Amino acid sequence: MSEPVKVLVTGAAGQIAYSLLYSIAKGDVFGEKQPISLVLLDIEPMMAVLDGVVMELQDCALPLLADVIPTADESAAFKDIDVALLVGAQPRRQGMERKDLLKANVKIFKSQGAALDAHAKKTVKVVVVGNPANTNALVIAQFAPSIPKENFSCLTRLDQNRAQAQVASRLGISNENVQRTIIWGNHSSTQFPDLAHAVVHVNGKLMPAQEAIKDDDWVKNDFIKTVQTRGGAVIQARKLSSAMSAAKAICDHVRDWWFGTGERWVSMGIISKGDYGIKEGLMYSFPVQISTDRVVKVVPGLTISNFAREKMDATQAELIEEKDCAFSFLEA
Repeated sequence: MSEPVKVLVTGAAGQIAYSLLYSIAKGDVFGEKQPISLVLLDIEPMMAVLDGVVMELQDCALPLLADVIPTADESAAFKDIDVALLVGAQPRRQGMERKDLLKANVKIFKSQGAALDAHAKKTVKVVVVGNPANTNALVIAQFAPSIPKENFSCLTRLDQNRAQAQVASRLGISNENVQRTIIWGNHSSTQFPDLAHAVVHVNGKLMPAQEAIKDDDWVKNDFIKTVQTRGGAVIQARKLSSAMSAAKAICDHVRDWWFGTGERWVSMGIISKGDYGIKEGLMYSFPVQISTDRVVKVVPGLTISNFAREKMDATQAELIEEKDCAFSFLEA
């Protein structure tokens, strides 16, 4: 057996983590032969709940789970980790302005960035899930300057999976027969789910998704709106936010980063280097391919229509506004 991969999950007593931890510990993410050391970070008032989570993980008797370390201490949590899954964040409460949410999360991710910088391996891969995910990821990267910027990402795979599922449902095909759906921009209601480059397998034939759908109005309106607002629809139905689907998307994101994507395209939030006219330094979701040595590259050369350009710029504008707001609190 190889040395355990040390994986930190924050917000570990929460409902997303509850759906996530079992999949990681049983080998769904890092492979069926890779031992795992799980570090579970949450705030002090959640420690009793976290003890229950630890008991359940122990009671699963999973052969790959080398150990489980529950803690409320950031220094201990970030020590020598290989992967950081930052699920925990300040949730938006009733009556809370977006700027208040940004201010609360800047404090959290500034502190975690300092701990990451001081204690984690320099090769650590960081995935920010807690919202506003794109901007939280920028903040933590700012405060962990010794970690390469390429090692930071935020989760938009859930949006990609939602988009893929909508197309599959519309065409009456399985999800695996839908490829190259793209999420551009922010993990918010301004994100742009794009089918212009998507392809589908229908009746044994590979064809452009839009050609198979034959409904441009649906593609440009209902489809986009459904994906953009799906999180809210889940909350309205469950009275709780997405957990099972979010955990599945985190697993997808990390597995592809760890092992590579081959010829597939996946969407993930990464720090822009100026591709497709997106401002450098923004944490923006792009279609990417990942090599077996874990290098992430934006899919090049895609034709961007005027419709797409408008949508991509709108979500960029929101991200610039969020970044400026968040970083103003850092300067205060």
